[in-house]
Amino acid sequence: MRFLVLGGTRFLGRHLVDAAVERGHTVTTFTRGQSPTHEHPAVLPLGGDRDPRAGEGLAALASGTWDAAFDLSGYVPRIVDASCELLGARVRRYLFVSTQSVYADSATPGIGEDAAREKLADPASEDVAAHYGALKAACEDRVLARYGGNATIVRPGLIVGPHDPTDRFSYWVARFTQPRVLGERDDEAAVPAPPERPIQLIDARDLAAWMVLLAEGDVGGTYNATSPAGRFTMRDVIDAATLLRRVDTPSPVWIDEDVLRRAGIAPWSELPLWLPSDDPTHAGFFAVDASRAAAAGLTVRPLTATVADTAAWLGGRWRPDAWQKVLTVERERRLVALQADRD
Repeated sequence: MRFLVLGGTRFLGRHLVDAAVERGHTVTTFTRGQSPTHEHPAVLPLGGDRDPRAGEGLAALASGTWDAAFDLSGYVPRIVDASCELLGARVRRYLFVSTQSVYADSATPGIGEDAAREKLADPASEDVAAHYGALKAACEDRVLARYGGNATIVRPGLIVGPHDPTDRFSYWVARFTQPRVLGERDDEAAVPAPPERPIQLIDARDLAAWMVLLAEGDVGGTYNATSPAGRFTMRDVIDAATLLRRVDTPSPVWIDEDVLRRAGIAPWSELPLWLPSDDPTHAGFFAVDASRAAAAGLTVRPLTATVADTAAWLGGRWRPDAWQKVLTVERERRLVALQADRD
């Protein structure tokens, strides 16, 4: 089959191209050239910009036909609409990677694909940082308006694994397998309690392989693409990392939420994956109903495999801007001391 990948060759796109090539497909990538593209006889790299107002825009896509297009870089409705309009009938199936942030209410566990979505107060807004979920929902609408039953909407939650450019899941892998990459660190690591707190995530390689299968089967629909609710906990993440048994592996210290709040710890960024349990707006964030995706063939590899592979990749990563927002050694040391006083 002939696949077109719109943007994103750094993380999910990298794994998507790998999965497609491995299964014998030919791939055209369309990127701005800011990240290395695949060098492979089955991959044709094209350059341009998703925004038709920028430079040569979409000119490189003026000709060609594909069995499926994977849109990994659609954030603004106007820009997504431009791609859909230009590609038109030259693409048989359009797979749009959206997000679980489209849901208007993340306070209720068990959110399904038919739940209400965010709406833009100002339809002209293109402020992705401020209106990420609502803009993604509007992008979905543009894809569905153009492709209808030939559209597939994929809504991942937290995407993890090798080549993850964020410092979220990777922070915990680094903290317990290679703490030195974080700078000076003590031999006790602060971890948000309770250990049984559920976590939902999806390895980028599992997500990529599944999307290729959807394209091969010409499968439509909308899917929450993440691990089954209740499959993983925070303890599972830490246990998977400590199982690697590095010589400098720290001991976890489980920090109570009232200690975290008293210390003014910033959820999600300063302490990745932590969302306060008393914040009702996020009660359903890690409890999304992913049964529809599972029924459509999405499989989730063992967490130990994701952690081990992420650790191996981190060993060779060099990124000078990494770990800028996570806990400093002083803040972490203070948390451990506060918890000791409480205990």
